[in-house]
Amino acid sequence: MQKVNLAQKLAMFQDHWNPRIVGELNGQHVKLVKFKGEFVWHKHDSEDEMFLVVSGWFRMELQDQPAIGLGEGEFLIVPRGVMHRPVADEEVSVLLFEPAGTLNTGDAATSTLTVAKPENL
Repeated sequence: MQKVNLAQKLAMFQDHWNPRIVGELNGQHVKLVKFKGEFVWHKHDSEDEMFLVVSGWFRMELQDQPAIGLGEGEFLIVPRGVMHRPVADEEVSVLLFEPAGTLNTGDAATSTLTVAKPENL
């Protein structure tokens, strides 16, 4: 067992939209990622995703619903099958919790932002 310091892990990278695995439990990955700008519209047919804001603010745009703003200490669970797109006007640090093997771009797997094999930190 090892404790994980989120600030230390976040200091290890500067790029955006490239999730890193920082933990694993019960077939789930805990990932850290930095957002800035617009991501691609996508959905996950078989997985729910949890987004927890570590620092900063972003909005989750949803296809058939109003966007949801999220600030530090807030989280959102996007149910499987829901078309969504994170957008961050300024850099935001986010912790993701999702099943291992979940592709960050879901059904938009051919995006230039797709990370097929996230790095372990």
